[in-house]
Amino acid sequence: MKIKKHIKPAAFGVAVGLVNGVFGAGGGMLAVPLLKKSGLDQKQSHANAVAVILPITVISAILYLVKGNVTFSDSFSFVPTGLLGAVIATFALQKFSNKFLQKIFATFMIYAGIRLLIR
Repeated sequence: MKIKKHIKPAAFGVAVGLVNGVFGAGGGMLAVPLLKKSGLDQKQSHANAVAVILPITVISAILYLVKGNVTFSDSFSFVPTGLLGAVIATFALQKFSNKFLQKIFATFMIYAGIRLLIR
């Protein structure tokens, strides 16, 4: 019976990894609602999604690098400003209410979906 308890989270993990690996991002957008469904509040879900996505992203990046799909010159220009954004967001997350964060997240998901459909 213990195995049955772990099947659903394991399936969610596979889904998050697939989405993140195939699209280069987006696993967090899937992880946040799944983590909320598991009982975490909005802030905890966002913070834990980052912790989940980090190792998945590192493995994906290494595999893409080995296969020759990643060039450091193209991707490295985003690293310093991406790190700055991550630091700012980590501190900003604490200032947002769960309700506000949920609305911002939903708005971003709708915007991203519409943008993908239009392009």
